[in-house]
Amino acid sequence: MALTKKTVRDIDPAGQTLLVRCDFNVPLEGGQITDDRRIREAMPTVRMLLEKGAAVVLCSHLGRPKGATPEFSLAPVAMRVSEILGQPVRLTADCIGPEAESAIRDLRPGQVLMLENVRFHPEEEKNDPGFAAELAKGKTLFVNDAFGTAHRAHASTEGVARILPGVAGLLIEKELEYLGRALDTPSRPFVAVLGGAKVADKIPVIENLLPKVDKLLVGGGMAFTFIKAQGHEIGKSLLDGESLDFVKGVLAKTDKILLPTDVVVAPSMDEGARATVTESHAIPADQAGFDIGPRTAEAFATIVRTAGTVVWNGPMGVFELEPFAAGTRAVAMALAECPGTTVVGGGDSAAAVDQFGVADKVTHVSTGGGASLEFLEGQELPGITALQDR
Repeated sequence: MALTKKTVRDIDPAGQTLLVRCDFNVPLEGGQITDDRRIREAMPTVRMLLEKGAAVVLCSHLGRPKGATPEFSLAPVAMRVSEILGQPVRLTADCIGPEAESAIRDLRPGQVLMLENVRFHPEEEKNDPGFAAELAKGKTLFVNDAFGTAHRAHASTEGVARILPGVAGLLIEKELEYLGRALDTPSRPFVAVLGGAKVADKIPVIENLLPKVDKLLVGGGMAFTFIKAQGHEIGKSLLDGESLDFVKGVLAKTDKILLPTDVVVAPSMDEGARATVTESHAIPADQAGFDIGPRTAEAFATIVRTAGTVVWNGPMGVFELEPFAAGTRAVAMALAECPGTTVVGGGDSAAAVDQFGVADKVTHVSTGGGASLEFLEGQELPGITALQDR
């Protein structure tokens, strides 16, 4: 999929009005944006289109609103985009309807307009053709640069591409380039690091990656299901019982998987927890594991540091709490020191490299959690499939 779709490099948008779907689903606290990475990552596409003489209409979702609710307004995003671009960015009161249509008609080449949250309408997530047609009104081309929602067949990601000629933006191009290269033509050794809570969430990823990687390092809550599958007691640690048979089968078929040999345990998961280190095969009955141990962290870090390609999806422990942050920190630091290609899947892993200050030392940090996961599973992404082929 990586280079088979047309991109903004393949079009002449001069004098045209373009609908540009971005992923501006950014975290807010008290109406203030706390992390604007997704906004900044979308700006190269917007700038290119403006420089080529297009009128740009931006649209996005934000959160999971139930109807039109002020706390999910894109107003803070419009303000931030305006600051970054250094020009006014008007926000319409609704993404469709007479006011939006009038604002679009008044838009001139080199100007930017932002439509209000598309999820204020339930028809968005239903991929309603009528709603998609309303979004397409007054535009001549569609640009999808919202990698974070490319795995969803919604009206503003997939439906509009059935009406307007659709191409990929520069961010989607970059995401597909790095994720695709890691899976298809990785430099060796190719190492995948998987964490997170449940094995069930990662089964398709494990199945797709195992034939490709040289080593698969498993941490996080899902590691305890693997340890249980080896016949060891895991105390009160997280267990994905429904995935036990899958894990046993995988462990019997391959020696590529490396599991924690020591873990950090505590009676409960909180900031003041009395954390101790124990062997992974000897977790006390009254304790639960919340991080990989120091010996495992060093072993994982050594492998990551010397890899040709690393794909990381999922933290090694509850890194938001200091007693359980060391394992994730060790992997993040090793990733920063790795001379090879390093790709971080979105979500918690992206938050971790941010927290530990190494995001700028990683080759690529994906803006899409679910989308990058489904890409690693080998699935097609509807929002990209719907775009024009080269």
